[in-house]
Amino acid sequence: MRLRTLLPATAALGAAAVGYTTVVERNWFALRRFEIPVLPPGSPPLRVLHISDAHLTPGRSRLMSWIRGLDDLDPHLVVNTGDSIAHPEATRCFLDSLGPLLDRPGVFVFGSNDLHAPSLGNPLLYLRPGGSRGRSAKGAGLPWEKLRDGMVAGGWLDLNNHRGRLTAGGLNIAFGGVHDAHINRDRYEEVAGPADPAAALRVAVMHTPEPRLLDRFAADGYDLLLAGHTHGGQLCLPFYGTLVTNCGLDRERARGLHRHPVGGDAWLHVSAGLGTSPCAPARFACRPEASLLTLVPRDSS
Repeated sequence: MRLRTLLPATAALGAAAVGYTTVVERNWFALRRFEIPVLPPGSPPLRVLHISDAHLTPGRSRLMSWIRGLDDLDPHLVVNTGDSIAHPEATRCFLDSLGPLLDRPGVFVFGSNDLHAPSLGNPLLYLRPGGSRGRSAKGAGLPWEKLRDGMVAGGWLDLNNHRGRLTAGGLNIAFGGVHDAHINRDRYEEVAGPADPAAALRVAVMHTPEPRLLDRFAADGYDLLLAGHTHGGQLCLPFYGTLVTNCGLDRERARGLHRHPVGGDAWLHVSAGLGTSPCAPARFACRPEASLLTLVPRDSS
């Protein structure tokens, strides 16, 4: 009798958990807000919208509509830290989702899933130190060139192993960026060297927040380091947090805003991302998110 009672209850609990993680929390989008004192004294506030890891596939209408609505935040600058698509037909969907955001100053880098569709693999790889870094991408190739061209046509800077500069909110901003270290495409030597001291703000952009990259950007004088990739752990434990980061970053900094303690005086913001891989469409205790970073003068209280 106990077994007959226990089995249906366990099955019902399992079904409820699957429904919550794959339907409810996966579509329960959150906007995070942070204030960061990185600007020169007397500068006006600068609103930076940080998006990452949409892993967009056709049909995700709620996600696409939510991204489009972010333009209502009136950001001065948009930063996309990659893994925007996860399907060959998703490029136009993603660009359409950006909509009026493409009319604003913006920068981007790619993640591995902008180049190759995700594929099923051994989940135990994510539990080892560094996660699945360096694995050969086995999924089908994705039209990353069209994705790049669409964002560049909107005036956004391609920072994949490049430097650049633009004006946003009346401030002169210097950027340095690298391609995805998760698949060993980062080439820091192509952007190495002191960040422009004449710029009002120096921003480093990457997909995977590998500590060796964070250290070098901070040592070169970048004020703000922006990354994604970790999904904040994606499946987290209440009161414990992130289980794995899928890179060399410590669990405590898998999402949110922190000081980077090595190489300089930089702030690090890691986005937990907007989506999930189609191969693992679930989130728990880690809502999908975008972040509005309000940058203020260093002397601000």
